[in-house]
Amino acid sequence: MPGPAAPSRRTVLRGAAAVPVAGAVVAACSPGERSDPTPPAAPVDLGGEKDVGPGESRLYRDERVVVSRSAEGSLRAYSAVCTHGGCPMTKLEGAELTCFCHGSRFDATTGEVLRKPATVALPELPVRVERGRIVAGPEA
Repeated sequence: MPGPAAPSRRTVLRGAAAVPVAGAVVAACSPGERSDPTPPAAPVDLGGEKDVGPGESRLYRDERVVVSRSAEGSLRAYSAVCTHGGCPMTKLEGAELTCFCHGSRFDATTGEVLRKPATVALPELPVRVERGRIVAGPEA
């Protein structure tokens, strides 16, 4: 009785072409593949105090921090790293942060989840104004 037929050259080439695509999809969801998705481990200078006006929010992508100022003038800062997959967030519209990896959305003024798949709010970071500069992060 003959064994199974050998795959055609075309079948082998299609399979080989699919492997890199599958690998890219898996890497996109793997926290270890992202460039430093952690929030700041020490206080960071974010810039001038006037860079965030009353009722505004600002995303500091490189520092992985979002800062919001209430209408009354108080500042709040949150990690801009998604609590679902660990991706650094890169989009802020008004007071809504969006994670590009899986579409989670967060309120930049409270850190609360606005849209799943994330279910955990963003961690709040200490923030202060020092010599006219916004400083955020642990021990700020």
